[in-house]
This record gives sequence, C-alpha cells and structure tokens, in this order.
Amino acid sequence: MIEFTKYNVLAVDDVPLNLLLVEKMLAKFKFRIRKASGGRQAMEEISLEKPDLILLDLMMPEIDGFEVLRRVRENPETSGIRVVILSALNSTEDIVRGYQMGANDFITKPIIMEKLVNCVATQLQLL
Repeated sequence: MIEFTKYNVLAVDDVPLNLLLVEKMLAKFKFRIRKASGGRQAMEEISLEKPDLILLDLMMPEIDGFEVLRRVRENPETSGIRVVILSALNSTEDIVRGYQMGANDFITKPIIMEKLVNCVATQLQLL
C-alpha cells in the first residue's frame, strides 16, 4: 500500500471553488495539498518547493496552464514533475496539445471524482 502522506501536490486554478472541490475530492489521501490561484503563483510555489504532482488548469489570466507546463518541462530541475491537466478545454486539439507538451494525463471538467482519485493515485504510484 502506498503511503500518500509523504507526497506534496500543487493544485492550480484561478477559480477558488474549483480548488476547494479538488481538495475535497482528494481529502482521503491525506497528502499535503498546496493551492495556487494562477500561473504566476504556481511558478512561485514550484520554485519554493518542488511538488510531486501538479494538477493544472489551462484557462487562467496572465500565465495560462500551457505556459506553466512549458516552463516546468523546460527546466531541468522541474522537468520530472508529474502534471495532470484539469480543464474545461476538451477539444481534441487541446488534449493532444497538452500531451504533446508533456502532460502525464488530461481530465476534462466537470471533474468526475472517481476519475480524479484514480488518476492521482496512479500518478503518485509511478513516482
């Protein structure tokens, strides 16, 4: 059985309610969840303490999720962080672009709790 309490997860979304929902959906894991309200804050949080997993929204002001993902993948210190996109963007091109840019998984909104829980468990087990 994997010990989830040792993991650090960063949830990034500019909508506070979405952050709260993700936090509640994942409460059973008891890992440390940090929240960022946008791309700029996400980059600051990542530089302060590298997370094990990033749950990343795409549509955000200033720095969008695609740009955050690009920066994470281009930096040798952060390139290995697992990234799961959580987005209302659900066109084939957006999903393909996310994977091509290095996302480890892509979950469309509205988020189905079982899908998120299974995805997070899988991503953390792969570490």
